Amino acid sequence: MSMSEPARIRILCVDDHPLLREGLELVLGNQADMQLVAHAANGQDGIGQFREHRPDVTLMDLRLPDMSGIDAIVAIRKEFPEARIVVLTTFEGDVEIQRALEAGARAYILKSLPPKELVEAIRQVHAGKKRIPAQIAAQLAEHMSDEGLTARETEVLRKVAEGNRNRDIGERLFISEDTVKVHIKHIMEKLGAGDRTQAVAIGLRRGIIQL
Repeated sequence: MSMSEPARIRILCVDDHPLLREGLELVLGNQADMQLVAHAANGQDGIGQFREHRPDVTLMDLRLPDMSGIDAIVAIRKEFPEARIVVLTTFEGDVEIQRALEAGARAYILKSLPPKELVEAIRQVHAGKKRIPAQIAAQLAEHMSDEGLTARETEVLRKVAEGNRNRDIGERLFISEDTVKVHIKHIMEKLGAGDRTQAVAIGLRRGIIQL
């Protein structure tokens, strides 16, 4: 590397879709100031690759085979607090976005956005800035004043999504069937849902629960 040539931004990609990884290699390979130094297909490997390569910027998917991308972000930043991580995902649920940002992600980019948006986000994050696209910011703002579900309500909603009846949910969570009904009533009120099915649909869309 000549004295005048700036150091490239070293990038780690953590994603289990080979097609996406190959696409990223092409996009990043066309950038004079970027270099894909490693990729991983699951969270544990991603954490290991980070330790080995210490990349400048990490691209992290939220859905990984062995753990959530958010847990991987938490693990990496616990060991390397300065880690600069960009979430790259197909999911735009406000609760998931919030969790990712709270875990320390510096940017949240949808896979459906044009490659130039991703490239710009990488440069911004490398420069120490954050990047949240307008549609993501709007998604967050829409539910900013909503009352969140409690941990128990989230658990109940997850059990509903898995197809369990109230009695089964009660048995699994060691609570009475009446208590389950009260939780479901509160869940529907907080989510603005007309019935259980709609509550599950909203919960999935907003990233409150995952199947």
